[in-house]
Amino acid sequence: MRYLPSGAQMKAADKYTIETLKVPSLTLMERAAESCVKIMKRKGFDLSNVLIVCGSGNNGGDGFAVGRILELMGYRVTVFLAGNPEHLSKECAYQIEMFQNLGAQICNEYPEGEYSIIVDALFGVGLSREVEGRYARIIEKMNKADGVKFAVDISSGISADTGCVLGTAFQADVTVTFQSVKRGCLLYPGYQYCGEVVTADIGISEHVFEIDSKIVYTYDKDDYWKLLPERKDDSNKGTYGRLLVIAGSEGMSGAAYLNAKAAYRAGAGLVRIYTHSSNRTILQTLLPEAIVTTYDNYEKEEVLKFLEWADTICIGSGMGKTTVAAQILRTVLEQVLVPCVIDADGINLLAEHPEYQSWLKGGFFVLTPHMKEMSRLLGRSVKEIKTNRFEILETYTEEQEITCVLKDSRTLVSADGKRTYLNLSGNNALAKGGAGDVLAGMIAGFAVQGVSVYEAAVLGVYVHGRCGDLAKKAMGSYSVLASELPEYIGGILKEQEDAKQNILYRFP
Repeated sequence: MRYLPSGAQMKAADKYTIETLKVPSLTLMERAAESCVKIMKRKGFDLSNVLIVCGSGNNGGDGFAVGRILELMGYRVTVFLAGNPEHLSKECAYQIEMFQNLGAQICNEYPEGEYSIIVDALFGVGLSREVEGRYARIIEKMNKADGVKFAVDISSGISADTGCVLGTAFQADVTVTFQSVKRGCLLYPGYQYCGEVVTADIGISEHVFEIDSKIVYTYDKDDYWKLLPERKDDSNKGTYGRLLVIAGSEGMSGAAYLNAKAAYRAGAGLVRIYTHSSNRTILQTLLPEAIVTTYDNYEKEEVLKFLEWADTICIGSGMGKTTVAAQILRTVLEQVLVPCVIDADGINLLAEHPEYQSWLKGGFFVLTPHMKEMSRLLGRSVKEIKTNRFEILETYTEEQEITCVLKDSRTLVSADGKRTYLNLSGNNALAKGGAGDVLAGMIAGFAVQGVSVYEAAVLGVYVHGRCGDLAKKAMGSYSVLASELPEYIGGILKEQEDAKQNILYRFP
């Protein structure tokens, strides 16, 4: 597990390390500066003519320390104090004194010229206001200049909390971030401004993260095996669950097919598709492994019979918003007592019938909205949700007692009583119709095997993204079809099985 703190959470970790563990702030600053220089050297950057732009806070102090180290190594260093000299932090003032003791000069205006590398130490992770006026002009000059662009901790102008550009931002080639990657470095558009993000361990304690229920996290690639359902030697199809897929409307069989195929590839034992009668023939042809049962009209007793049969439900993909669809959804919400994944039109129907949301209790519902569907569901703008996604998502899941997969370029999984997971797999090849149907089927496929709904959502989102990564590698960004994604599931699950075996082999 890797923690992805906000600016405030990172400052709390700093404070705990300094005040409780008694590690001097200047010691941390020296380690930060040394790690920046080591990474510059390791990457082979041209350090023959260095410009460092410093603010008046501790980020600026890091910059002055970098300048001093490079100066002592014999490089030509120009340092520009862009921050207000009357508002220097104690640590920054100390680093300025140390730098000047070398006989080095500090510029008070942006020094025009050509530089081999430009180091951004202007703002740190605490920035919360728009960058404008003189500071905006300085960043624009830094961006227009030639040379490698190197950011200290986070690219100036990027919110450490949301990844939003606060007016304007430094366009880094490399960002060295200290101890933990700030979540704003990974969310778009911040990810595009931070360049390659390198994490440097400078000895800041993560204790405050470990006890913080609101900390966002992700997993490393070889850690997802911990979420895999067990596959027993002595087992049969019933061992791995009975999944009921309620999907597809008249003449629209694709969503049901993608749900069911993804669920089977994820390991589900038995899948029954309940869909409009017009879809029977094509679904039986495309996926003979599935049981296909159909309807023309709402038949409550039949729906109840299939609910009793199922160990998990996946409802909504391509279902439409007809009266019949709404009646089926309502019956499921009223009666279901097993894990239930609600996707696409199921979510749209919840938005049209807000009274339905009163049944989203019990902790076994998973909703999978994209940003526009979430906007309809909550009655809030997409912009507002993007800007405050963590707070909005956590509040919603706590109030409704559900798991929610908020789909975006960086997908989040949040649940009542759980930390929010940020997914790092996936790419723009997944921006195709049907990709969400595959994801819903995968999540349901893991849940039906006994994985908790929250962990099934986390695992499903990761595997889905990895499918996109492998598909893009094979076919590029443009040509990947949603129907091709399930073909990669097996290889990805095998990756995780192999990772598990490697761990068990090393630590018997």
